[in-house]
Amino acid sequence: MSEHEVEIFQVRNQKRVVARLCPMTADHLNTFEQDWKPLLMNSLEEDQYWEWRRKQQTYGSQLGAESYALEDQVQLQGLMLIQPLGYRSWVEPNRRIVYVHSLATAPWNRPTIQNPPAYRLVGSAMLEFARYRSRELGYGGLVGLHALPGAESFYRRMDMDEHGSDPEKEGLVYFEWYAPQPTSPDWRDEIDWEASESDEGSEDDIQD
Repeated sequence: MSEHEVEIFQVRNQKRVVARLCPMTADHLNTFEQDWKPLLMNSLEEDQYWEWRRKQQTYGSQLGAESYALEDQVQLQGLMLIQPLGYRSWVEPNRRIVYVHSLATAPWNRPTIQNPPAYRLVGSAMLEFARYRSRELGYGGLVGLHALPGAESFYRRMDMDEHGSDPEKEGLVYFEWYAPQPTSPDWRDEIDWEASESDEGSEDDIQD
């Protein structure tokens, strides 16, 4: 995993600024526990009980998993955990997707906690990066996730396709960025599909 520059919107100065998306480290997890967690625990946010250190230990250690932190020059602004292996499109099951296990923006970027928020577009920037990774891996930009109820409207605004509740995920709604394949699959796709069954991901967390 490497670092990437993304743009987020600074509300106070009403301008776009460049932030850094980098691999998640122990320092980022410490920042979550020291700075984020107290604010979340005193809120009504649906992810208030998420433990990112546990998420990193459980899912970040899986084969192929990628965990990222988004930071400006001062603070940690977002966290995301994705899995590029073992997940398939709900529309075309022979095609791979990048699955977003968990995504969260800092408490001070949420109008329900701080109004006006410090930054906007943090979640959007991280989600767009997941789509970038999908294209980079040859998956055609396909990205999937299960949304917490309060985040469903966000994913709709991001033009993700809604595929209904998933009983295997406590009824959470599944969303997917889907794009038709430019060419028809050939026999090599079928071989790839059979060979990859062993990399199916285990039970995972849900999104914010």
